[in-house]
Amino acid sequence: MANDSGIGPGGVLLAFIAGAVTGAAVALLFAPASGEETRGFLGEQAREGRERAAEAARQGRELLSKQRDTLNTAFERGREAFNAARDKEQGA
Repeated sequence: MANDSGIGPGGVLLAFIAGAVTGAAVALLFAPASGEETRGFLGEQAREGRERAAEAARQGRELLSKQRDTLNTAFERGREAFNAARDKEQGA
């Protein structure tokens, strides 16, 4: 659903994230820390970000696998019910 300016919720979220990243970058540039400390901080944040992304991807794969299993089970049950109803119809 777009608002009056034509920007949808995805665009608003993307703008918010871009603003947060820009603000963090500016804060780091003007922070009273040495370059070595700042590089160390950025490296640690990058490692943590990669770890969080890997964990989120793992959880997403697990959820997808569970959903696939659930859909397969539902499909099989539907097929069995259809076949049972068809057999009952043909037998009557």
